[in-house]
Amino acid sequence: MSATMATASSAISTLYRIAVYLFLEAVPKGELKYIIPALYVLYLATSYCSTPLFNEPLVVKEEVTVVQEEKKLEKNGNVVTDVAVVQATAVTPVRESFNVIPYFDDASSVVYTRVGALSPDTAKIVVRYPPSDNATENIVRISYRQATSSTISPWREGPVVNLTAELDWVQTARLTGLWPTTTYEYRFEHINDNSITVLPYPAEPIRFRTFPDSRLQSGSNFRFIASSCMIPNFPYVPLQARSIKGLDLLSDYLWPSKPEVVAPSTNEPSGLSENGSNTSETASVLEASSENVTSPVAEAIPAVAAVEVPSPPTEFMIFMGDFIYADVPVYFGDDKEAYRRLYRRNYNSPSFRKVYERLPIFHTYDDHEIINNYVGQGNSSQEPFPNAADAFSLYNADANYDPSSEGEYYYDFRYGDAAFFVMDTRRHRSDITTEDPLTHTMLGDKQLAALHNWLGKVNNTAVFKFVVTSVPFTSLWTHDALTDSWAGFPVEKDALLRALHTVPNVIILSGDRHEFAAIEYESGDHGYNVLEVSTSPMSMFYVPLIRTLRPRSEQVVNKTVEEVLVAEDGTKEVMQYVVEVPKEKVIRYIGEGNYKWSSLEVDTRDSQHPIVRLEVVIDGKPAYNLEVVGKPVKLQLSTALGALVPQSLKGMLDKMGFRPSKWF
Repeated sequence: MSATMATASSAISTLYRIAVYLFLEAVPKGELKYIIPALYVLYLATSYCSTPLFNEPLVVKEEVTVVQEEKKLEKNGNVVTDVAVVQATAVTPVRESFNVIPYFDDASSVVYTRVGALSPDTAKIVVRYPPSDNATENIVRISYRQATSSTISPWREGPVVNLTAELDWVQTARLTGLWPTTTYEYRFEHINDNSITVLPYPAEPIRFRTFPDSRLQSGSNFRFIASSCMIPNFPYVPLQARSIKGLDLLSDYLWPSKPEVVAPSTNEPSGLSENGSNTSETASVLEASSENVTSPVAEAIPAVAAVEVPSPPTEFMIFMGDFIYADVPVYFGDDKEAYRRLYRRNYNSPSFRKVYERLPIFHTYDDHEIINNYVGQGNSSQEPFPNAADAFSLYNADANYDPSSEGEYYYDFRYGDAAFFVMDTRRHRSDITTEDPLTHTMLGDKQLAALHNWLGKVNNTAVFKFVVTSVPFTSLWTHDALTDSWAGFPVEKDALLRALHTVPNVIILSGDRHEFAAIEYESGDHGYNVLEVSTSPMSMFYVPLIRTLRPRSEQVVNKTVEEVLVAEDGTKEVMQYVVEVPKEKVIRYIGEGNYKWSSLEVDTRDSQHPIVRLEVVIDGKPAYNLEVVGKPVKLQLSTALGALVPQSLKGMLDKMGFRPSKWF
């Protein structure tokens, strides 16, 4: 019996250590917070109830002399067991601190600001500035000016924000009357008894640059970042509760302290998909009047002498949901403060501050801002949505672009000749376990109509069109993605995909799966191919060893292929035949990595050869590059005089009281 108990104790100890490792370093599943304490109690019980295997006298025989020696034992007779118990017990406060720190580290005093939605002549500014005393409100004014290296512009009075405890000392203001493609800086001033004091934060004015005017046809060349899913201090590191390592790596990537020129590498990253190659076939021209949108050409560059090529500036980041994890590791309940606390905690992170004070960020949300796998069913009063939406609105959504319908979270915006539509995939989705599958919707009628209307407007007014969805559009992911992603809404997905195939140069951006994948949607002989780039997590877990993405769909489409046959006499004959190709196929799949983001460079300066260059960065290192060649789009003619005004003249006109709106 004692030997059995000792064996059981060893087995439970092993399971306990594995569970703790998984919870703190691999996957912080909610079930583990119950399993780990149970294993710990079982381990203590079996270790103290068992008799050590080697507690009998040790008999040593030499020739005819018998020497009996009894080993001194402590407590339960096993020093090793006691040490193991101490080690197991020592892990308990570490595990519990990971659980409860989000509650005790409420970041109630955090002061921060960031830039949100930008246009050619406006900018949204978020400010949280709680008072140092017990006041119930704090009145702060934003002052701003053009930021130039040659001259010092005067500060201009901007909007006044009345910060209150009821709204958690957060408010979003809008600067208007700005110039396109112009750098500005802003600071905060305190207004009290007719006196004005420049506030100590920020220590240096925060800078931003307005967007170019989309009515110009000079072409664009810019970068933006796309990712989703983050939580502080995961994988767990002691004494780093506020660290978000993925954002530390992103900051180093965007603004390296010592720029290095490194020769391109041909090394393959780990975690390849079955195609295993860094090069995918270029999409063929189907017919003279209709060529596929995406000609993906993955870069496989030989290691030659390094050549420094200047990169265009990174203008913004799109965060595609799971900004907080309300239910990981512990769900603290349906309470306004419980949700607000998690947002404050993120903005209090020094890792995140390095990014949001320098880079505009636009947000959508996914399930973990509410609760896992949330289904809204179009009911905005369904718990816990109201309290979750309150925090999301205050901290993230209010700084997004104004929605096309008041009170909604989906929106669209432009950067030059690139257009973006950001979906809301949670609030209006149907419960697919009920009702008729033909009626199931991810977006709801109103949002779906807005998306189709947007596609019609940007078809010939933008070169590249980016559609942002918090969950993958592809149906190739398995496991819970079969119900939580667009795979669970096949009727609406197929109808939307048919519409996307009619618009040139559509790229879908998604997150959620904690993996990277590039997916191509084949249009067949009519229309344009569509590319999806799914990237996550920004700073969270990934699942090692297990892979859940199928390489291709079972659904196929017909595609006409041409083959040139050369006869012995040199004559050529073009043969055409129809083949079946997968409707969806993986171009590249990389599962490994706790820290992932995609950097997309849009280059439309050559109107006949528009390009999007994708660089996927995993754990701080470039892991994959893809060049997407788009179809030329003949844009409508327009004029925008304000964007052509020299910087020096802009400052003079500002002093005279002229605003850009008077020039358009």
